[in-house]
Amino acid sequence: MLLAIETATLASGVALATADKLVAEIIVQTKKTHSERLMPHIEQLLELGQVAKEDITAIAVSIGPGSFTGLRIGLATAKALAYVWNVPVIGVSTLAALAYACPAPNSLICPLLDAQKGNVYQAVYRWEKGILQEVIPPRVIAHQEAINELASQPLPVIMLGEGAVLFQEAIVAAADPIELAPP
Repeated sequence: MLLAIETATLASGVALATADKLVAEIIVQTKKTHSERLMPHIEQLLELGQVAKEDITAIAVSIGPGSFTGLRIGLATAKALAYVWNVPVIGVSTLAALAYACPAPNSLICPLLDAQKGNVYQAVYRWEKGILQEVIPPRVIAHQEAINELASQPLPVIMLGEGAVLFQEAIVAAADPIELAPP
């Protein structure tokens, strides 16, 4: 059983999963910090999923990019639990995880996270034969530059993530081939 922890963005998420199914999940966006909610959510998640701590075989945790403080909270929690439970920690790219949740063949998938001051954390991915491939590695770029760069692509471009929501007016104004993923 895998325990997954996401604290790189404004939303805090924890999940339990096996190789082929989601067992339980809690995703919350509140004004409280991740440090106040993460451990109670993990405890509640284990109870909801009826999973004992001994059943956890690995911990997956978001490694960014994203909120520096949020990442520290998630990574420190994952490392502490992994040490106590004697299980491995698996680092997962925040942008790749967002793209993975958008199985859109014949499209470019562009997750965006707010990097402050008009900038976004961005990467571009494409599904090829059922495997997510990185087209442009994660980077920091001005949001308008990211939009302009992708506007000339021959394939449809799907932008998603909290950075896409933040700059949705500019994305919608760009029109084809760029589109905003549904919430």
